[in-house]
Amino acid sequence: MTRIAGRTKPHPHDDAPDTSADFERLAGLPQGPERKALRDELIRVWLPMAERIAVRFRGRGESLEDLYQVAALGLVKAVDHYDPARGHAFEAYAVPTVTGEIKRHFRDHMWTLHVPRRVQDLRNRVRRAAKELAQTTPGRAPTVAEIAEHAQLTAAEVSTGLEALECFTALSLEAEMPGTDGYALGDALGAVDPAFDTVVDRVAVRPCLQALPERERTILYLRFFRGMTQSHIARQLGISQMHVSRLLSGCFAQLREEILTEPR
Repeated sequence: MTRIAGRTKPHPHDDAPDTSADFERLAGLPQGPERKALRDELIRVWLPMAERIAVRFRGRGESLEDLYQVAALGLVKAVDHYDPARGHAFEAYAVPTVTGEIKRHFRDHMWTLHVPRRVQDLRNRVRRAAKELAQTTPGRAPTVAEIAEHAQLTAAEVSTGLEALECFTALSLEAEMPGTDGYALGDALGAVDPAFDTVVDRVAVRPCLQALPERERTILYLRFFRGMTQSHIARQLGISQMHVSRLLSGCFAQLREEILTEPR
């Protein structure tokens, strides 16, 4: 197994050696077993650092095990793209790379509703400010004004951030609504009103009805808007019930043809 050079100076991560010489050697190695072994060893010795970063994000709806995996992915990207020739230490490059990978995971996979990046940033600032203020305001939640002053935001921005806190997860449609006796959230959802189709049909047929003779329009009105039978209509107009029936059939055929025929 490829061995990492020993510690040469104090390091903020007690379980990670100084690996500057190893990264320089990695940059000069061609693709092959030796380079792969050195790369894998560098990932292994820096993995505890990545896991410590992952722990900072626990309690936000994602399991710690999954956070470890995301952090490890960020670490792999950091090892693969780190360039020692730029002169900065690996830690300075790896920490924001791993942190960014975890934040990207939350942004892309954990939000139930799509929230713009600006609103997500407001949410994070509001959540952090509220958490810090909670230590100085025991027994009550900090007010919007207090959060705004602490986070240097406007009251409107704080309100937006607070609303975004509710977008991270969503209630089930079967969840009981507060203050009700078993009334589910789904029960409050509306349905498509079938009367909308009636409105569309009436608008479509109106020009055709206006083109009918007055007697035919009267018969249709009495039949479908007054609910009169054909016999009753016949007595009112002084014609036979059979004549009313023929007139209705003729109206139906004419209206159907005009509505279904595409305009030239």
